[in-house]
Amino acid sequence: MPFLMLRAYGYLILFDLYLARRNFAALYCKVRDQKIAKTDTPQVVERVCRAVDVACIWYWKEVLCLQRSATATYLLKRYGIHAEMIIGVQQMPVTAHAWVEVDGRVANDKPYMRKKYAVIDRC
Repeated sequence: MPFLMLRAYGYLILFDLYLARRNFAALYCKVRDQKIAKTDTPQVVERVCRAVDVACIWYWKEVLCLQRSATATYLLKRYGIHAEMIIGVQQMPVTAHAWVEVDGRVANDKPYMRKKYAVIDRC
C-alpha cells in the first residue's frame, strides 16, 4: 500500500501540473491513451481508490475531482482494470464533476453520481 500511495501522490502532482498550465487536453490524452495492462490483481480497484484517497489527504492543497479521478483512472488502467474517467455536468446550479467507473459502477465516489450529473464524456 505505501508504494501504491506514493505512486498515486506522484500522479496527483503530474495532473496538478497539467491543470496549473490549463492544459486539459494533455491531461485528457494522458488518461485516455494509457494502455490497459494485461495483468489483473485481485481487489485492485479498492486498493487503488484507497491509495488515491490517502494520497489526497497528504497532498499539500485541495485536490480537484478531475485530478483525483484522472489519477485513479490512470493507475487502474496500469493495473489491468478497464476504468473510465467520467465527466458530467449539472444544469442548476451549473456545475461539473469527474468520477471513475469500472464495469458501469462508480468506483471512487458516491454511487448516485450518474443520476445527479449528465455524462458528457468518457475517457
